[in-house]
Amino acid sequence: MRDTSPVSQRGILLLNLGTPSAPTPQAVGPWLREFLMDPLVLDVPTPLRWLLVNAFIVPRRKHQSAALYQRVWTRHGSPLLANMRALAEQLKSLVGGNEVRFAMRYGEPSIRDVLAELRAAGVTTLEIVPLYPQYSTAASESSVLAVRAALTELDWKVQTRWVRPFFDDPAFLDATAAVARPVLAERPHDAVLFSFHGLPERQVKRTDASGTHCLATPGCCDTIVEANRLCYRAHSYATARGLAARLLPNGTPWYVGFQSRLGGGWIKPYSDTWYEQLPKQGIRRIAVLAPSFVSDCLETLEEISLRGNEAWKANGGEELFLVPCVNASPEWVTALASIIEHASPEWSTDVRTPAPALEASAGAS
Repeated sequence: MRDTSPVSQRGILLLNLGTPSAPTPQAVGPWLREFLMDPLVLDVPTPLRWLLVNAFIVPRRKHQSAALYQRVWTRHGSPLLANMRALAEQLKSLVGGNEVRFAMRYGEPSIRDVLAELRAAGVTTLEIVPLYPQYSTAASESSVLAVRAALTELDWKVQTRWVRPFFDDPAFLDATAAVARPVLAERPHDAVLFSFHGLPERQVKRTDASGTHCLATPGCCDTIVEANRLCYRAHSYATARGLAARLLPNGTPWYVGFQSRLGGGWIKPYSDTWYEQLPKQGIRRIAVLAPSFVSDCLETLEEISLRGNEAWKANGGEELFLVPCVNASPEWVTALASIIEHASPEWSTDVRTPAPALEASAGAS
């Protein structure tokens, strides 16, 4: 008797934070509002968050941010959107026979719409890939909750598997090193800065269940232990150590910094503080890697490559140059396929079940 059971159709959903649809205040404003009204991003009481976002932050920053986006916008649109589109296309070519889509946590294409597309395509098992190497509640957790909410709204009981934070995954580190190595070989540099997106200290401390480890001592991020297994800062330092071991065997000085801060109380050291201090220490040329991003975007192309270089030279340095992110490079596409293939084997048809994405691996490279 012929087997008439449905063939399992695998879907892969790549997630990134998002981008406005145009470099204009009219487009940036709604995108900023959606982003900042997320309680996991701006973690203050709802009435205060509404007031801050709608009365103070968005009216001012939509003009400032639009001007920054205009500095990096391309004929293909947003750099992040173009990179994500290319990554999804290249990954689909490599893992033929699977439905591969990407969605943005904020903005378009939305998570709900893309999940609806995957359901319409007949997907029966869904692998969800938050493209944030280091875990944070503001990006990783928020994306997990948004997917769960959309699946509930769609009433789609699909089997799901989540890719965990890959901050110390050898495939990610090897691909990042492979992209960076020829750039570092071609361009003279005295030091390397690993610049990660910043977070408020309070968000990092909340991931420490013990309440006694994170930010309590200068060496709290030197190794991954139970207390900091979900600590974004500890993950960042683990990534930096793994890349330094692969890229800088000759003892080139390297530093870690955190960028994009808004006000005080954010995790240190700050990247822009290094821009001030290192030229005074005789470092004339510096290479900057941004391994909290898998795709070049506003924070790399404008904040580091343009404003960072301007600040570096204003403080007496000769050159600061950005090493590209992995983007849709062949090395990263192959590595990502491997990371997905070797993701946690736990499957769940209940979206209320805690996602394996929240269980970061315990070993640091």
